[in-house]
Amino acid sequence: MKRISQYFLQGLLFLIPLFVTVYVLYWIFIQIDGVLNLPVPGLGFLVTIIFITLIGFVASNFLTKNIFLLVDRIFVRLPLVKMIYTSIKDLVHAFVGDKKSFNRPVQVVIDRKSNLRVLGFATRESLDSIGIKDSMAVYLPQSYNFAGNLIIVESEQVIPLEADPGEVMKLIVSGGVSAG
Repeated sequence: MKRISQYFLQGLLFLIPLFVTVYVLYWIFIQIDGVLNLPVPGLGFLVTIIFITLIGFVASNFLTKNIFLLVDRIFVRLPLVKMIYTSIKDLVHAFVGDKKSFNRPVQVVIDRKSNLRVLGFATRESLDSIGIKDSMAVYLPQSYNFAGNLIIVESEQVIPLEADPGEVMKLIVSGGVSAG
């Protein structure tokens, strides 16, 4: 009986991540199809991928680049829109593009006595520009959540990690259970 329950548990451990992933992808497909009101499942996702790629092509074209820059300048100047737009833009650019910010994994010593440490990403080496001396900014992503906290710590508390940033992010987001 013990062996049967072990097989059952192993089956769950295999099937739950598989089915949850498939369900989330299915849900995304259905949501996009619903927005675009297309009768063929998955066609909306394909249309979305093509549309985004087309926008990327147009945005990188010399003739239309100025139009996108104009839209960007307008959004940056509107009071409430600026806060939302620049925050989202900076967050997206932190993960992809030329200005990746989460590429310097670190551990921060919180309490030397108990050797309590947290993992995060150094985002600013110096905060002198805002009047905080000898300190740096470290972003701490949260596990199983699309959120995090920015902490300010003395530079001497930060230890750079010689690790792949993607692996460190995966470790943090998974709550430490994902191993590379």
